[in-house]
Amino acid sequence: MAMRLLRGVLNLLKWGLCAVGAAALLFTALIATPLERPVELRSVSDSRKGVDMSTLPALERFQARDGTWLGYRHYAASGATTGAGAIFIHGSSGSSGTVNHALTAALAARSVETWALDIRGHGASGTRGDIGYVGQLEDDLIDFVAHVRKSAPDLPLTLIGHSAGAGFALRVAATPIMQDLFVRTVLIAPYLGYDAPTNRPHSGGWANADIPRYLGLAALRKLGIDCCAQLPVLAFAVPPNSERILVPTYSDRLMRNFATRGYRLDLPLVTHPVTIFGGAEDEMMISDKYAETVQAVKPSVDVKVIDGVNHMGMVTSPKAVSAIAEDVATRGAAGS
Repeated sequence: MAMRLLRGVLNLLKWGLCAVGAAALLFTALIATPLERPVELRSVSDSRKGVDMSTLPALERFQARDGTWLGYRHYAASGATTGAGAIFIHGSSGSSGTVNHALTAALAARSVETWALDIRGHGASGTRGDIGYVGQLEDDLIDFVAHVRKSAPDLPLTLIGHSAGAGFALRVAATPIMQDLFVRTVLIAPYLGYDAPTNRPHSGGWANADIPRYLGLAALRKLGIDCCAQLPVLAFAVPPNSERILVPTYSDRLMRNFATRGYRLDLPLVTHPVTIFGGAEDEMMISDKYAETVQAVKPSVDVKVIDGVNHMGMVTSPKAVSAIAEDVATRGAAGS
């Protein structure tokens, strides 16, 4: 009897030590693995050339539900009203004050009342590269739409996102509590999730993930331990010394929130029209696969590919900017 008890105690001790060892390995993966920033991607850095930033509207702020002041820019519609409005979501690392100004200004020039938001963790919104919890970005967008509604209570709003911001826009379009905030969603060169066949490896050199850290955090969450989500897991190929303008890394929780939950999950839940614009020369995404990928899940998605345009050119080149702005101006009021 005593020997059986002893063997039982020893077995418990053995498994306990194994568990401690596994936990130690997980925490070592979380802390010890370095996150390496990719070499500057010139196609992104060079996209600023030719964009007239002198007309950038002043930064404004609104207060989110947690008391944090978040930044945005308002582009007042010029000319005869089209009866359409738009909220623009920038891509990874960016803000309302980066090169997407070429597109947002073009929308306003076509009489689309436009607001460009600094997503929390970017620009003038919160702590650079981090958020408080997964789901906070949705809460912020709900609060921002409520702020916009103070001055434009009945304006039909199109949600527009670029790159990672397009992935987040798809996430929003699939969220029941947010679907009726917008009449239409426009996704520009969207990142459709890690498993999408439209991705190039490492986003064409733009992003580098710390896979051991990401997997370690995911394993801990499965064990019911939600810690260390503030650790950086994703680095971008931004220029050296550009941190004043661009965000160089994302925390685990920001990376998980500023994205689609997965196009196969989100697309079937979308109740309003969706249009995807891609660039035929996109170095981060494989644009000619957008149609077959998304229409296999939701046939009604409208896909347009613009020849001769790369990833950042989708929000900077006159050809793409004109096509997207005209589309939003003519279809935004009806949500068609």
